[in-house]
Amino acid sequence: MVAGIAARIAALSHATFLRVAIDGVDGAGKTTFADGLAFALRKIGRPIIRASVDDFHNPRAVRYHRGKGSPEGFYLDSYDYTSLRRELLEPLGPLGSGRYRTKVFDHVMDVPIEAEIEQAAPGSVMLLDGIFLHRPELVDLWDMSMFLHVPFEISIPRGASRGPGFGSSDLNAVSNRRYIEAQRRYLRECEPERLATICIDNSDLDAPCIIPSK
Repeated sequence: MVAGIAARIAALSHATFLRVAIDGVDGAGKTTFADGLAFALRKIGRPIIRASVDDFHNPRAVRYHRGKGSPEGFYLDSYDYTSLRRELLEPLGPLGSGRYRTKVFDHVMDVPIEAEIEQAAPGSVMLLDGIFLHRPELVDLWDMSMFLHVPFEISIPRGASRGPGFGSSDLNAVSNRRYIEAQRRYLRECEPERLATICIDNSDLDAPCIIPSK
């Protein structure tokens, strides 16, 4: 399936750069899927730029100003979409210079990152993984997008299994409310499964499958 999607991306124009989103809730398997897609695209000769929305966080004071447990704060304040557009997505657009940066902020250290400006090779495919990628601030910028559908009953324990700092495996834990309620709001308001070019059921990491369009 991943090889088929890679071939579909490769069939798009080589004359400019391509921007591809891999969206899904926390624990959906976005990073692993994007890395696999990058591998498949490299095998067929496309230059790859890998990036994550997690390198475009807002400072901690902005992220938590509504309270550390606030779902509204997680949904509205987590990411610096202005910098994401300016530094990465617009430079790789049809009229862009191809001069981009993949990082602007280290959310663990809570400090800005002065990442080097890079020049995209002709025909490059930029693969960005992250949550909330079909929000109004971003939805018009994708040449192709994917949404990985995984129910919270699977995604929450999967995310927690990554180790300390990744939350509780208990769906009803108070610590998970901020994230689950924010992502439910996103699913309700933005309908990413409808907006995505391709929707994929990634509940079984060993057997992902494309969900047919309705």
